[in-house]
Amino acid sequence: MTDRELLEFAAKAAGITISTWSNCQAGGFLALDCMPERRDRFWDPIIDDGDALQLMVKLGLLVDVWLQQKVCIASNQGEDLVGARVEFGTDHYAATRRAIVRAAAEIGRGME
Repeated sequence: MTDRELLEFAAKAAGITISTWSNCQAGGFLALDCMPERRDRFWDPIIDDGDALQLMVKLGLLVDVWLQQKVCIASNQGEDLVGARVEFGTDHYAATRRAIVRAAAEIGRGME
């Protein structure tokens, strides 16, 4: 799944309405009507800590970061367990964001 597809499914899971895909250098979506305080701004939880945290909280994801094993796991608390495991080298922040987005995307994909 491409980053764009991950973000589209994650947005769906979070109830975020996407108006436009931006081809800016860092990537990202211009999200409209997602959260009143964040209206008309780029949304990309793969690269933005705040966006990832909001996505995690909105979906009630549990996140475990195991520094010794260099892995991050994000999962939901729902009846149908959905999760994502991401291994990392030195950037456990990037792995955590990606695990959150991957778990959210699995939730969104299941909504189709």
